[in-house]
Order: sequence, then structure tokens, then C-alpha cells
Amino acid sequence: MATIISLVNQKGGVGKTTTSINLASALGKLGKKTLLIDLDPQGNTSIGVGLNKTDMPYDIYSVLIEHCEIRQAIIKTKFKNLDVIPATISLAGLDVELIKRFYSDDKFEQHKQLSKVLKNIKDYYDYIIIDCPPTLGLLTNNALVASDSVIIPVQCEFFALEGITQLLNSVIMIQAELNPNLKICGVLLTMLDARTNLGIEVVEEVRKYFKDKVFNTIIPRLIRLVEAPSHGKPICEYDPKSKATEAYYNLAKEVISRSGD
Repeated sequence: MATIISLVNQKGGVGKTTTSINLASALGKLGKKTLLIDLDPQGNTSIGVGLNKTDMPYDIYSVLIEHCEIRQAIIKTKFKNLDVIPATISLAGLDVELIKRFYSDDKFEQHKQLSKVLKNIKDYYDYIIIDCPPTLGLLTNNALVASDSVIIPVQCEFFALEGITQLLNSVIMIQAELNPNLKICGVLLTMLDARTNLGIEVVEEVRKYFKDKVFNTIIPRLIRLVEAPSHGKPICEYDPKSKATEAYYNLAKEVISRSGD
């Protein structure tokens, strides 16, 4: 049965989508059958693995409003062991759809839709990676309810810990009300420029705050990593010898270890 991991941070620009793509790809390369779900209406994860927005008959929105079966929305990529359920801008209207649909039901029913549909495919994958939008709204709550654990990407910048308390409170609320088994898989430090004192100071601050929850792997700030999505490729395909490729392989190994596989 798949281990489901959501990447969550309400701050934008922290490397969440980049990590979703490259962690999923690295897991696939390590022999783990992996499904990557784009849950952000911007659809950047979908583009980053080479999908064409005009060639998506179904997406995660279609699945969540029950216009199609989840298997119909799964697209096999050209990368080893990696499938994707894409997102389009239609997903931006999901909150309204779910609130209307479940208005008179259990007040938490609108948060459970993703969990319900994933039950039909959990036995088919080793890992399901969910890229969440940069908000703590209904989409992210659906991801947290469906997940076994959470990865929190934190950029190595001055305001790194800003908003983290709010995010942790959301996780605690989901644990208390809807998903008592939800855990924090780890905090991932991203976009480190090791040439600056600030970057090193942020690493020390985050490790002091989260202690052993912080992954040993740190993702460096590299131009090749920024370039890869525009070519529709994970970094391990775009530049196999990059330090970022090595970092994401190391992260995947840590995730596998922390997941007990």
C-alpha cells in the first residue's frame, strides 16, 4: 500500500513544486512505483514533467468532482516508475464545488474527497507525492487528510520560519479532527547558497527549532535546477551529474528510510 506524502508550505517560492517533481522522480529511479499529484491550480508540476496543458482529457479536478474515475486521469510519463495526475486552472474553483456539494453533510466531508478517491489506487503504488498550493485552504486540507505524512520545504532565507506556526497548527487540527495518523516526515531546507553567512545561519536556526525533524539533505540553489522544469524534465534527467541530482537522490533515500520501507 502506498505511502502518501504531501509537500506543504503556505509560503510561495520555497521549492515545493521543484521538490515534488524531483523527489517523485528520484523515488522512481530508486525502483519505487510513484504517483505525483499536482494539487496546485497553477499546474507547474504538470508542466515540469513535460505534460502539455492542451492534452489533458482529465485532471485532478475532474477526479475530485467525480466526472471521471481516478485511473482515467493518470498519465504515464516517460520517466522511470513515474505517473502523474495533472492540474489545470479549473482546480481553482474546487472549493466552491465541494462546499456546495457537501453543504448539508458532515462539516468535514468536504475535506475527505481526495482521501476517498485515492483508496482506489493505493495498492498500485509505493509512493504518492502531492504538491499542494501555497495556501492552507480546502485543497491543502484534502491533501493532509489523505496523507500519511508531510514534508515542509523551508527556504534558506531571512524569513524562513515565518508562518510555520500557522502551518503546524493546521497539521495539529487535521490530526485532532480527521487524520490522527498524520506525521511530519521532515523539514527540508531548500535553496541554500552556502557562500553566504545568512544561509548557514538559517540552517542552524531551523535545526534548532525542528531538531531531528530536519532532513540531513539540503537542496542547493543552482541554475540547472531552475532550468530543468522549462525543459519538462526532472533534474536527474536534465543534468544527471548535477549536485542537485545527488541531493534529491539522498533525500529520496531519507524519505524511504523514514517511511520504514
